Amino acid sequence: MTMLKPFERLLDALTGERRERNVVWLLVAYCGVWSLYGALAKGSQDVHFDMGEMVAWSRDAGIGTPKHPPLSAWLVGAWFRIFPLTDQAYYLFAMVLATFALWVAWRVSERYLDAEKRVAGLLLLTFIPFFNFHALKFNANTVLIPLWALATWFFLRSFETRSALWGALAGAAAAAAMMGKYWSIFLLAGLGVAALADPRRAQYFRSAAPWVTMAAGAILLAPHVAWLVKNDFAPFTYAVVAHQSTLASSALSGLGFLLGVAGYLAAPAAISLAVTRPGLHAIADSVWPRTPERRLALIAFVTPLLLPALATVLMKVGIVSLWAMSAMTLLPVVLLSSPLVTVPRRAAVWLLAAAIVFPVLMVLASPFIAIWIHREGLPNYAAHYRLLAQAVDRTWRETTSAPLRYLGSYTNIVNGVSFYLPGRISTLDIVGPSSTPWSDEASVARAGIALVCPEAEAICMHFLNTRAGNATRNAVTLSRMHWGVGDKPVRYVIVVLPPK
Repeated sequence: MTMLKPFERLLDALTGERRERNVVWLLVAYCGVWSLYGALAKGSQDVHFDMGEMVAWSRDAGIGTPKHPPLSAWLVGAWFRIFPLTDQAYYLFAMVLATFALWVAWRVSERYLDAEKRVAGLLLLTFIPFFNFHALKFNANTVLIPLWALATWFFLRSFETRSALWGALAGAAAAAAMMGKYWSIFLLAGLGVAALADPRRAQYFRSAAPWVTMAAGAILLAPHVAWLVKNDFAPFTYAVVAHQSTLASSALSGLGFLLGVAGYLAAPAAISLAVTRPGLHAIADSVWPRTPERRLALIAFVTPLLLPALATVLMKVGIVSLWAMSAMTLLPVVLLSSPLVTVPRRAAVWLLAAAIVFPVLMVLASPFIAIWIHREGLPNYAAHYRLLAQAVDRTWRETTSAPLRYLGSYTNIVNGVSFYLPGRISTLDIVGPSSTPWSDEASVARAGIALVCPEAEAICMHFLNTRAGNATRNAVTLSRMHWGVGDKPVRYVIVVLPPK
């Protein structure tokens, strides 16, 4: 067909001698298109409060935070030293990380798949929402997508080559993953199980590679571990309290986690079956590969997905399938590495065409998605953070000539609004001050603080009134306009406590 000719030429470019360079350019285009989608589809709302929290942490958290390890905040801080603090730049940052993970998956597949299978495997990953829709909301989960990819790649290369250099890289990547989120313990455990289950384990453990990996990881993690000890393992307490559950509920949570993971894998798996049309022998060889190299990859893929379902019952905590977003790196290898699985050229061309047309269609639909979201309304006051920041800044400047240093509210508002305030603002969670330990009472009293709450949020208003005392309450009613249509007006209360 004539309309497929451009895609045939592109497939030739992606499988030819210059495929590495051409894949990079394809991924750059992928990153740009999905970043544009994020900017347009989210044009009727402000950045998610999780994203605002990362910016707040980047200013004050240091070597640890009361919720998660700090690497995600460090990356955000480094990005915004170069780029402006805008929604569009943030969505670009989120997509750069997700796209980098796709490139790592492409590099991993080199040792397992031929040229056309590598392209097909990369394209299959782009149909998983973890690499586009979910990736646009940057937080402690999405930061793991590239970190797990790197740790997996370096481990496999370390195991196969038994090189001390690859071992050191594996240890550094493992430490980075743990500094992204402690959930990464399941990746490290899964890779450990894969190494122990492999018939070549004796050669591996006799080499320097695993010991260099452990040493490098331990050295890099040591400062954060010291911080954990000094702070009574506060993030672990937060994780258990935030997700505590009963035995029955945790068992259901584990089952729901596995079913959710299966749901996320359904699209690429179905597309793979439609493209390759494997026979029973090919399916059997994919489910349990004949070669130790492919079995190693399979176990390294499956184990980090199975271990959380067991751990949730033992620890009586709840988990959600969204947390599996970082475990997809080896999916192309699992689906396509069997020599009995073939990817016909015509099917590969159609797959390439679909993978390119899909994000383009989403960009075309994005303005209408933004309108639909605006009319449906958003939770957590997510449409008003920018407007509320403007109101807070104006009220502060009308009250005092001192610069605004601190903003106080409850979690969602304080993190969402602080992103849009000028200057380097520190946050104070007035409902749970322990989550913002950098804002101590003495410093807040010296510098002053602006307090803000939605009037309808009784708990937030209670703590605002407790802190405000006899200070003047300023009320403002905000409604966001999008294409001439306003959302539901919300009344907010702002209190300025000037510096003492």
